[in-house]
Amino acid sequence: MTDIAIQASGLSKHVTSSDAMLTILDGAELEVRRGESVAILGASGSGKSTLLGLLAGLDAPNSGSVRIGGVMLGDLDEDRRAALRGREMGFVFQSFQLLPSLTALENVMLPLELSGRRDAVALAEATLARVGLEGRRSHYPRQLSGGEQQRVAIARAFAPRPSILLADEPTGNLDEATGQRIIDLLFDLNREAGATLVLVTHDVVLAQRCARRLLLENGRLTAA
Repeated sequence: MTDIAIQASGLSKHVTSSDAMLTILDGAELEVRRGESVAILGASGSGKSTLLGLLAGLDAPNSGSVRIGGVMLGDLDEDRRAALRGREMGFVFQSFQLLPSLTALENVMLPLELSGRRDAVALAEATLARVGLEGRRSHYPRQLSGGEQQRVAIARAFAPRPSILLADEPTGNLDEATGQRIIDLLFDLNREAGATLVLVTHDVVLAQRCARRLLLENGRLTAA
């Protein structure tokens, strides 16, 4: 097994409007080792979320390549990319992305059920307990605070025990105190699981918790 969890080479992405072409990424290079924690800093609109989507295979670059554990995403069709995501990756989003019609427990169970885990209920319950929400498992997202919703989202991301965790501004919609608790939880679980962590943020304090920091500017990644 390769020691490299994520490798992006010559990654470029642009979008064309009616009167101009906007370059979002311009030959970006990234290599993340297994178990490493990396923060990607950048101003709003610098392309951080676009980069994360490309690393996850949710979008395709105009040029360049992404390898996950040595597997070239560009060689896979959408079904196989989705299978790889379900097997290898967990996601934490700024906007939580919980399904409003499902309870906290059901939201955490969802990726486990999609991957065919027979122990989905037990594992989801254990992970909710780990984030301190065992008493809220029957509540719907609308009945939870922002911090509780984000804890459910983190539990959902960690429950399948992914080897790679991608976090997109995970504290962006939270107040400072709640955000700090979420950061502590994220790094505690990451350390316990030994997963590779890549997070995008504009928060320098959050980024300093990572072993390595990169700056996305003018479409390229450099050491921060």
